[in-house]
Amino acid sequence: MAILGVQIVATMIMASILSKFSSHYSFGRWILCSGLTRYLHPSDEELCKLAGGPAPNKAKSGRKNGHTKKPADEAITLPKTVPIQLEVAPIRAVDLLPLQFYTEYQWLVDFSVCSMVIYFATELYYAVFQPANELNLSLLWCTVMLSFTFKVLFSVTAIYFRTEEGGERMLCIMFGFFFLVIAMAILIVDEGVLEFGLLPAYQNFSESAVKFLEGQGFESAGPVSLLTVRIVLAVICAILGAFFTFPGLRLAKMHTDALKYSQGRPFLQLLLHINLIAPLFISLLWVKPLFREYLVKRQIRGRVLLSDDAFDVIRLALIFAFSIFRFCLAWKYLQAHLNLAYDKVVSLRKEAGRISAIELKKLVVRVYYYLCVVALQYIAPLVMLLFCLLMLKTFGEYSVTRSLFGFDFPAFHTRNQTYEHSAAPNLSEAAPENAEESIFATATHFSEIFVTMRRVFTPLCFRGLLSFMCWWICTVWFTTSAFGVVYYSYFEV
Repeated sequence: MAILGVQIVATMIMASILSKFSSHYSFGRWILCSGLTRYLHPSDEELCKLAGGPAPNKAKSGRKNGHTKKPADEAITLPKTVPIQLEVAPIRAVDLLPLQFYTEYQWLVDFSVCSMVIYFATELYYAVFQPANELNLSLLWCTVMLSFTFKVLFSVTAIYFRTEEGGERMLCIMFGFFFLVIAMAILIVDEGVLEFGLLPAYQNFSESAVKFLEGQGFESAGPVSLLTVRIVLAVICAILGAFFTFPGLRLAKMHTDALKYSQGRPFLQLLLHINLIAPLFISLLWVKPLFREYLVKRQIRGRVLLSDDAFDVIRLALIFAFSIFRFCLAWKYLQAHLNLAYDKVVSLRKEAGRISAIELKKLVVRVYYYLCVVALQYIAPLVMLLFCLLMLKTFGEYSVTRSLFGFDFPAFHTRNQTYEHSAAPNLSEAAPENAEESIFATATHFSEIFVTMRRVFTPLCFRGLLSFMCWWICTVWFTTSAFGVVYYSYFEV
């Protein structure tokens, strides 16, 4: 029973790598600097030539005769119908430093990569060895990753609440209340239609909690009512719906632009369409009459196609494959966003009047300035879905080899039997008086608490809660992106 074993060593190594080498080798920086190009605005001299005037003398700008002169780029105006050529340049690492939310983006991507490395290394460690009653530190990394992703989504959403115009703020609030109503309706749907397993999870948790409290000398009829659980879940779903509003709309905008830039490439357009509708297909996997009834319940030639565990594992595998697939298309979507600078300049030719040089520069630079915000809106929901999936796989104690191939590692059964048959410790026991044994006693006591919590929060409980969260993330993400596709395709002028 070792709390400070192989896992803590791997955690310390990964934390050291994350803190020491992230400034030199960053996966998030590599994503933005690999193949993406941005548009550069013309210089003042080039704009003066287009306007038909002499080049500005920046040395004479300042005050003259008590009057403040306008800066050179404000003094230059040119017709909007002038054909302006924008230069294209690859994104370099030094170009990313002034971008808004670059630090949050880099930490989100780098920390998620390190967390995944820790997770798969820990899963391999549990499969090969038999760490009885040992805390799985990879789940701690996943929990921290989900908390950081939630915080990032909150910070990005807060941008729209600080704007002078209240349209974006009202849109977030409207979608939040909309998803609150949807969540309240979904949570009362019968388990025979949507098989989240929330009701069995609640019943299992209540029974385990009552047994635990009775073992500690307390009397309780149950920790919390089912109505309270549903209300809390509905509020959390509404908050996630508000946070996913603009990520979904941004995805829709990039999707329509990416389709426009992929004309003549039908295979790429097919991939883009699959990427958009894949969350809908994943959400339908929880509709019991559509899939489980046909693949698990019905018999063909005297045998069923899949077992219940095999169907659950395949569903998890499809979510993981979708996450990797959507990440692989990130470059196409981010480049579609960067191409907005060119589209905005082209659209100026349809307007009458004149535009100042500084306004033209802002028009071009603003697209690149929000690159990290757009990248966060694309990647953060993906990271949240992926780590909810990983926690569901581990907390729910799903076994790919056992469900699909009929065999399992001995360590998996040993770990399960340890959690199921270990006696509940008395947490009110006093600490040892010998100071030399305090560290080992603390580790033992912490391990006993962990085993007890695993007996209260059983795999059935985690399966219901995390399965619902995975379904909700896919549903909300598709709903907001579908709304955006309809808007940008039919109602945008």
